[in-house]
Formats: sequence, structure tokens, C-alpha cells
Amino acid sequence: MTDDGSKRALRVLIVDDSALMRERLVVLLSEVKGTELVGQAEDAPAALEAIRRLKPDVVILDIRMPKGNGIATLEVLKANEGCPAVIMLTAFPYPQYREKCLRAGADYFFDKATEFDSVHEALEQLRARLVIADR
Repeated sequence: MTDDGSKRALRVLIVDDSALMRERLVVLLSEVKGTELVGQAEDAPAALEAIRRLKPDVVILDIRMPKGNGIATLEVLKANEGCPAVIMLTAFPYPQYREKCLRAGADYFFDKATEFDSVHEALEQLRARLVIADR
């Protein structure tokens, strides 16, 4: 059991081509009770493979990365039943990207520069949903 009495931790996969951003997210995850980092990926093909293999509850996904992009990756994920929740975290928070991501099924869309701390709150909300689902 986790600290809050639920049966399991919220399993999170980080997908970003920036090692520095991945490190910042690892630190952020360590501050959110009831979460577990299950893996990291730095490009779209590695992300899809990690998602298939690790079956995370949540994917934190960048838009721009090598060998593909986060929007196409999001569309592939959301086309499958039982897909993880997706938090889009980008340095390109243009309205058209936000709209396209939310239309494609992103659960959250945040700007790395101004909304990074919002990821913490989003993870807590997703964690609360998992606790309720486990009951």
C-alpha cells in the first residue's frame, strides 16, 4: 500500500528529448506522493515502445522531439482502448497546438516556461482518480 492507503502508485512515463527537462520532471515526481517513475524516453518510437512495455498510468509528453512528434504519438495512444492519461508539456504552447492536443485526447496541456508547476497538481488529480478507482 502507498502512503494514502491505496493499493498502488500512479505509474508515470516521461517522454522528452531534453535530458535537463527529464531530470526536472524526475525531481517533480519525487515530490508527488503515490507516484512512481516507470521509465523515460527521448523520441517518439522509444515512447510508443515504452508505453506498450511498461503500461504507465500517465505519460508526460513533449510535442517536439526526434523521430516523430508528441501530437502524432498522442493520436496513436488515444486510438487504443485503455490508454494512459497524457499530460502534454511543451515549450511551444501555441493556441493551435493546445487545441489540437486537447481535441486528440490530451488530459492536460502545459507550457514548460510558465506552467511547469501545474504538472504537480495534475499528477495529484490523476492520483486521486486512481485511488477512487481502486476502491
